[in-house]
Amino acid sequence: MKKDVRILLVGEPRVGKTSLIMSLVSEEFPEEVPPRAEEITIPADVTPERVPTHIVDYSEAEQNDEQLYHEISQANVICIVYAVNNKNSIDKVTSRWIPLINERTDKDSRLPLILVGNKSDLVEYSSMETILPIMNQYTEIETCVECSAKNLKNISELFYYAQKAVLHPTGPLYCPEEKEMKPACIKALTRIFRISDQDNDGTLNDAELNFFQRICFNTPLAPQALEDVKNVVRKNLSDGVADNGLTLKGFLFLHTLFIQRGRHETTWTVLRRFGYDDDLELTPEYLFPPLKIPPDCTTELNHHAYLFLQSIFDKHDLDRDCALSPNELKDLFKVFPYMPWGPDVNNTVCTNERGWITYQGFLSQWTILLIIIVFGERQRQIRAEHKSYYAINTVYVYGQEKYLLLHDVSDSEFLTDDETICDAVCLVYDVSNPKSFEYCARIFKQHFMDSRIPCLVVAAKSDLHEVRQEYSISPAEFCKKHKMPPPQAFTCNTVDVPSKDIFVKLTTMAMYPHARLRCMCACNRCTFCICQNFLNSDLLQSVKNKLFTAVLNRSLTLFTRLLIIHYIDLCVTMYSRAEIVNKRQQLLIADFSRLRAYLDELGAMLLADQESRIMQQVHAVSSVEDSIFMESSLGPRLLEARHVRQADLKSSTFWLRASFGATVFAVLGFAMYKALLKQR
Repeated sequence: MKKDVRILLVGEPRVGKTSLIMSLVSEEFPEEVPPRAEEITIPADVTPERVPTHIVDYSEAEQNDEQLYHEISQANVICIVYAVNNKNSIDKVTSRWIPLINERTDKDSRLPLILVGNKSDLVEYSSMETILPIMNQYTEIETCVECSAKNLKNISELFYYAQKAVLHPTGPLYCPEEKEMKPACIKALTRIFRISDQDNDGTLNDAELNFFQRICFNTPLAPQALEDVKNVVRKNLSDGVADNGLTLKGFLFLHTLFIQRGRHETTWTVLRRFGYDDDLELTPEYLFPPLKIPPDCTTELNHHAYLFLQSIFDKHDLDRDCALSPNELKDLFKVFPYMPWGPDVNNTVCTNERGWITYQGFLSQWTILLIIIVFGERQRQIRAEHKSYYAINTVYVYGQEKYLLLHDVSDSEFLTDDETICDAVCLVYDVSNPKSFEYCARIFKQHFMDSRIPCLVVAAKSDLHEVRQEYSISPAEFCKKHKMPPPQAFTCNTVDVPSKDIFVKLTTMAMYPHARLRCMCACNRCTFCICQNFLNSDLLQSVKNKLFTAVLNRSLTLFTRLLIIHYIDLCVTMYSRAEIVNKRQQLLIADFSRLRAYLDELGAMLLADQESRIMQQVHAVSSVEDSIFMESSLGPRLLEARHVRQADLKSSTFWLRASFGATVFAVLGFAMYKALLKQR
């Protein structure tokens, strides 16, 4: 929609152009009319469409042809004014003004014209019989308005129709000669219908019509209004309503009816709400909404976005096989201005045995598109053999579902800054190629040796015979020198599905780039792994020891003070002599000194017992090489034996022993307190 409207008034001398402008501004007929009115700007809050409007007058006596041509080129709509009591001014509309205007405008972008019959107060007849043939001859004429500047008749309506002709033009929507909507308008409304058809059944039911109504006009339709709309369609179109729902033909018929009855604004409101401009093209703002991302930040799809994508997938998965066939995928993208996925998509995301994109692959593809758009790569390159530079799938780490995106940059001798932006680096070399590792080592030294990005070296094709790499040191020594995990063996040439341990490790490194994770199994997602990594972290051990000591000392100090104060109060009450009080106080302090020493010994014993029990379950770890990244070297049977299930963890006696120790401590303290009171 245009941000402002410029209206130009032209016509023969003394037909009342200036009087119309003056009457609109002052809301009364001027006694003295100047030869030409100055340009007037009507603020947006005054106009019905909330758009600033500029009204320009033309005077043949004060302006030349060059000025007239300039004003025509600047105008958005032109009002040709004639006097209804002057036949010569009516004839000049077709003999002079319309040809003059058309000569100064392109044929494909004609300016909308408004015919204005002024001085209707001077006659008792209408000029419409004379004007209608002219309107049928020239399709650029939007409407004709008869008015009177003296009586203020239809003055506001005149400029409203002029403004409406600019903001809601008929030309892009409707062809008067054929009396039907233009193909571009039909295509746009068909797309809107498909988007609004949420259950994809080919009709708009009452709920979908109300949803469409709220989106476009911010208010639902009453049940009776819905029935009235469908009844109008039934009377004029046999297949416009099916199963009490509005079909596509009925939807298009309604908008044709709106346009024919002069309610262009209804159709334009719908079109603009769904992203169309005045040329019925989707706007760049609609196709590529701006994403304002702060520096050193990224973005991802939230929960609501995934729910929306899930609803879209379910809508088009007609056979309910959790995969989109080529026809279903084509039907999904009918509402798109172009196909957003290339032929490389099948090599990027998960597909089923028939090569169809699965539900998980569907979500993964939109996730990777968002990441690529964020990094500014709107147009991705596609290899000739349709092999993608990207691959994405879900990986579970500690029970959390994460998307792992792999980006292949092996064709680059020197990486760009954008290519080095990542969460983890996977350096892959071929164990059967003696010159393969040299490239990995060079890339590492050039870009990642001084960075804090975690790196993992993968020895690919591990099923083949390993040859000596033509490098100064072996890959294992290289990793040890730069404090990286040792090379991880990987091969796809297996009878079973290739192992996913490499992908789990890469995702774990990306999530915890500075953590030294320790685990007894290679799953990295069981309850035991989570608990052990948490319990054995250096930070938690330090905090636990300090907290245990502080709480124990504080509790004993407060407990001792309370007993001493209470005991002294009892002694003062029972014994009046000072020497007895002092003697009893000394005895009590000695008793509690022995009690505190005993409790300190008990607490230390419990703490040591807890530490020893935990350490018995966790193998000794001295460096990163002995951590999670080395666990893949264990045999599958050993891993299965060492894997601790959640049920096993629940059956542990640790919590029983901790509860028993706390109970003994509380009972012992209370018993000592009661014994001392009873003795006194």
